[in-house]
Amino acid sequence: MAETLKKGTRVTGAERDKLAEQLKKRYDSGESIRALAAATGRSYGFIHRILTESGVNLRGRGGATRGKKA
Repeated sequence: MAETLKKGTRVTGAERDKLAEQLKKRYDSGESIRALAAATGRSYGFIHRILTESGVNLRGRGGATRGKKA
């Protein structure tokens, strides 16, 4: 996926399926949604939607969680 998609262009049909498959492979191999968004030139929301539409189990957020106060 070397070329970035032009911002605002509709991605439908077979092209959308092909993009979804590529994004799914890259996400499953460890890339973040933000990294995929930057690489494709699309928004975080677009990538998130494509991944959820294709049935990907999204990873939880990383980082520290707040514990109970002592």
